[in-house]
Amino acid sequence: MRPASRHLIQIGCLATGIFGFAILNAQADAVSQADELLARMTLDEKIGQMVQADMNALKDKGDVKKYFLGSVLSGGNSDPADNRPETWLKAVNEFQAQALQTRLKIPILYGVDAVHGHNNILGAVIFPHHVGLGATHDPKLIAAAEHVTAQEMEGTGIRWAFAPCVAVSEDIRWGRSYESFGQSTELVSELGAAGVRGFQGDVLGPDSVLACAKHFAGDGGTENGKDQGNVVCDEATFRKLYLPPYAAAIKAGVGSIMVSYSSWNGVKMHGNKYLLTDVLKKEMGFQGFLVSDWAAIDQLSPDYKKDVETSVNAGLDMIMIPAGPGDKNNYVEFINDLKELVADGKVSQARIDDAVRRILRVKFQMGLFENPWTDPSLTAAIGSPEHRQVARDCVRESLVLLKNSNHTLPLAKNIKHLAVVGKAADDLGIQCGGWTIDWQGEPGNVTPGGTTLLAAIKKTVGPDTEVNFSPDGGDLKNPDAVIVVVGELPYAEMKGDRQDLHLASEDQALIAKAKQSGAPVITLLYSGRPLILDAALENSDAFVAAWLPGTEGEGIADVLFGDAKPVGKLPRLWPRNDQQLSDLHAVGQPLFPLGYGLTY
Repeated sequence: MRPASRHLIQIGCLATGIFGFAILNAQADAVSQADELLARMTLDEKIGQMVQADMNALKDKGDVKKYFLGSVLSGGNSDPADNRPETWLKAVNEFQAQALQTRLKIPILYGVDAVHGHNNILGAVIFPHHVGLGATHDPKLIAAAEHVTAQEMEGTGIRWAFAPCVAVSEDIRWGRSYESFGQSTELVSELGAAGVRGFQGDVLGPDSVLACAKHFAGDGGTENGKDQGNVVCDEATFRKLYLPPYAAAIKAGVGSIMVSYSSWNGVKMHGNKYLLTDVLKKEMGFQGFLVSDWAAIDQLSPDYKKDVETSVNAGLDMIMIPAGPGDKNNYVEFINDLKELVADGKVSQARIDDAVRRILRVKFQMGLFENPWTDPSLTAAIGSPEHRQVARDCVRESLVLLKNSNHTLPLAKNIKHLAVVGKAADDLGIQCGGWTIDWQGEPGNVTPGGTTLLAAIKKTVGPDTEVNFSPDGGDLKNPDAVIVVVGELPYAEMKGDRQDLHLASEDQALIAKAKQSGAPVITLLYSGRPLILDAALENSDAFVAAWLPGTEGEGIADVLFGDAKPVGKLPRLWPRNDQQLSDLHAVGQPLFPLGYGLTY
């Protein structure tokens, strides 16, 4: 972060003594500064602060100044043409320059989905997805990972991460399951709070990257795991399962919360005043601001103006609007509609003031008025060896050893003939999964600086070891061991929803072919969730759930060859059959229970 920054993480609790007074004074100053600035603002300036426009929608950067916009974001496929860190920094500063030309010079907040590292940026370190981090059960490691992510974000001028995801994933048919730390409300609460502290430090301040707990609330518990679906349960169950992670994030000081596309008993979250205002803001004491998801208010009704009215009155403070002038439901339309709603008395001035006060307070807490720019020297830290080492540690601790017959693992580094099969073994895109450079992710060499598992193996084994790689299994000629790498192709929300979670038939065939070699078979599974393994487990002498480990394949090699012991534990149960895909309706004993994991 900035030269003197991030020390708050090491200090720990600062609630007492001189440090405590300093924090309280800073918080009070932010409140008074926000109130003073709010009193000077016109309605146009206030409503502009409530708008978050996508980079691609802002064909004219001058619209930031013209409409007093409070925030800009880059969605999953919204980035500068060459996607280099330096270009990102330049683009963000150009938007900021427009904001600082307004009458009151209110800086923008720039946000991105940094969900497993600064994953939109070429060359950034890509961490394991949350499901893998959940397998570590290590809050200190999660905080360290998000701290590195925050540092790399600051190297591009970006101070707001749409992370951590604190969804409790109960149904793995949900395509965003890998964004969750697991099925345990307690585990998600603990690790989610650690993620907040990793981004923000112990207190939201000038050294922080703003965290955003998401998506409030009920993701992961929709019927049949449908993305943007409906959670059906009584209020007591809803409160017990889905609200504690947000309470933990609030206690950790989270400055923003993103609202879910999902519904609870048929009522869309973006229009649920009871949950957003009465429960989250009043009862739970959330003092930050609420931001919508991508064009999410558009789903409330066919009437966009009515959607604006409903969502703002429900408690939304900032609206994410991916459309620009000339498109349907664009940010200019939102501004004009909200002005008319205020004039007609359908949205109160008090509600507008509350929303803007919350946004301004966060901006003051973060010191954006004093220092809206980022030091270009921070860019050099992106993808640094130090950062990659933290990710490598995360990979090591995320691996869950499910089977290890006859002490197959660890392998000897001086093994004579090692076969490595499966296209995923040498594919960084599959290794990283969705939300990597591209929104849905894609196979291939997607970003520089990373290490595939195959490359890591070749670095690890002795000079006399022969490593034979074949994407399809080829002709296995008397290997001493076979490493088979299989799993899911990259995906993100919607595309990732699957009712059939059996391991692909071609992957099953590859493992069976390796078994026929007569050599010990070590299977590694790249996946965003447990899959139904059928015969794959039986045909493997050792089996490792590697999740979606990110760019640092050497962390896997460390465990395979004994430089580190496997310590990961399942963050959710592993289903035996189709009937167990939803843990809410599990039948019989799972293949592996929550918390299972072998070591050596």
